[in-house]
Amino acid sequence: MPVSVRGTKAAEWDKNTWSPLEDLARNHPEAGVHFQECEIYSRSKDVGSATADWFAELLSPNPWFKDVVPNFRSLPKQSLSSEIDSATAFTSVCINTAIYLPWLVSQCLKNGVTFKRAVFKHISEASLPSTHPSSKVDLVVNCTGLMASTLGGVEDKSVVPARGQIVIVRNVADRMADVSGTDDGDGEACYVMTRAAGGGTILGGSYQKGNWESQVDPNLAIRIMKRAVKLCPELTGGNGIEHLDIIRHGVGLRPVREGGTRIEKERIEDVLVVHNYGAGGAGYQSSYGCAQAAVALIEEAFSPTRARL
Repeated sequence: MPVSVRGTKAAEWDKNTWSPLEDLARNHPEAGVHFQECEIYSRSKDVGSATADWFAELLSPNPWFKDVVPNFRSLPKQSLSSEIDSATAFTSVCINTAIYLPWLVSQCLKNGVTFKRAVFKHISEASLPSTHPSSKVDLVVNCTGLMASTLGGVEDKSVVPARGQIVIVRNVADRMADVSGTDDGDGEACYVMTRAAGGGTILGGSYQKGNWESQVDPNLAIRIMKRAVKLCPELTGGNGIEHLDIIRHGVGLRPVREGGTRIEKERIEDVLVVHNYGAGGAGYQSSYGCAQAAVALIEEAFSPTRARL
C-alpha cells in the first residue's frame, strides 16, 4: 500500500518498485508475492491522527499512484458503512515475507553473493581485512535500519522506532483492507491482508513512534482482532474473535527516519559508504526503487569522472 507523498523521492522509489513486484506476482509464484484487491476506507474524524498522517496519500481520492496500479477507482458512497466517509479500491500486491526473504537470499547466492555474519561497533569495521581477508573492500553499503541510530560513524539520531503489533491467523479475508484510523488511540491502526501460499492473514496493527517495546501487548492484540473482524466479517463468518484461528502474535519496530529514507554517499574514516536506510514501514514497497538509487550512487562513485565527496 503506497504511503509516499506526491512529488517526493519516496514516491519515485515506490513507483519504480511496482513493476518488479508486479513481475514477481505474475511470473514467479515461488517468490511469495501475489496480487490482491485492496480497499482503503477514510473517516473524516481521523484527520490529524498519527495513522491518517502516515496514510495521507493512500487516503487521497486522487493519489499519485492511481495511474500506476491497476483498477484504481472510488467506491460508491451507498456501498459504505455509515462511519466511512469515502473509499477507494485498486489491485495491489501482498508479500509472504517468510517465502520472499529466503527467495531473495537464493537469488543473491545464484549471482555469487557471499554471506557473512558479524557484529560491528563502527561502520569502518565492515571494511577491515579481518572481515574480508581475501580481498580489499572498495565500498560499504549501509542498510542497518534502526541500528543506524547507534552504529559508530553513523549515529543518526533522526532514526526512531515506530512499533507495530500484529496477529497472524489462518482465517482468510477476501481482500486487503485498511482504515484511516481507529477509536482506540492515536497510535493504533486497522488493516487486514492475506499472504500468498498459505502464509496466513495479517491483522494489524499499531504505529507507535518512539516505542521500543518488543513484547506483545495482549490488550492491544484483542483490540486488533475486534477491529479486523468488524472490518472484514468474512474472517469469521460474521462471528466474534473467538472464531479466529491464531497462528502467532508479532511485534516489529519500523526504522522511521525523520526526513525520510537516507540514500546518500559519504566517506567515513577513509571508507566510502553509500547509505540506504530509514524507510520506516515502506521498506518492501520502495525496495527496488531505493536499491536502484543506491546503485546509481555506487556507479557514480566509481565512474572515471568520479565526483568529489
